[in-house]
Amino acid sequence: MAHLSRMWWTAAAFLLVTCSMQLATAAEPPADLCSLLPVAVVNKTVGKTFDSPVKTVAPRPYANTAEGTDCTYQSKGGNLLFRTYVDPSPAASAELFARLKGFFGRGSAAVAGLGDEAYVDVSHGLHVRKGKVRFFISGPATDKQLNDLASVVLGRL
Repeated sequence: MAHLSRMWWTAAAFLLVTCSMQLATAAEPPADLCSLLPVAVVNKTVGKTFDSPVKTVAPRPYANTAEGTDCTYQSKGGNLLFRTYVDPSPAASAELFARLKGFFGRGSAAVAGLGDEAYVDVSHGLHVRKGKVRFFISGPATDKQLNDLASVVLGRL
């Protein structure tokens, strides 16, 4: 009986470790951050035709922080910018998000239901944080369209 109980606990521990490892790897963003927001989704959501994103390096917000990735979707009606940063940890991301909100978030409106926290700044840009990923979307889109685009990104993280 004791042997059977030990085997059961060993199997349970194995399953727990296996599932935890899968969750940990699922939380990592893809190498190509522009793939989080496919151009087909942008076109359908915004209702305009955009070119495939042009990928460039986004500047570090502060010294000794990570560079980001800018994905610029060009259109005759204006460009849409999707800027993404992957921080070393969720705690570092939350701290940077709070610091940047103090700068960009003056007069902003909080957005419920997107990531761990989100807000729309006074220039109509949507800032979102989930785990160790922070991103920003702005361009020729309504608040609802920006929220829908952010939901797509969050679903891929």
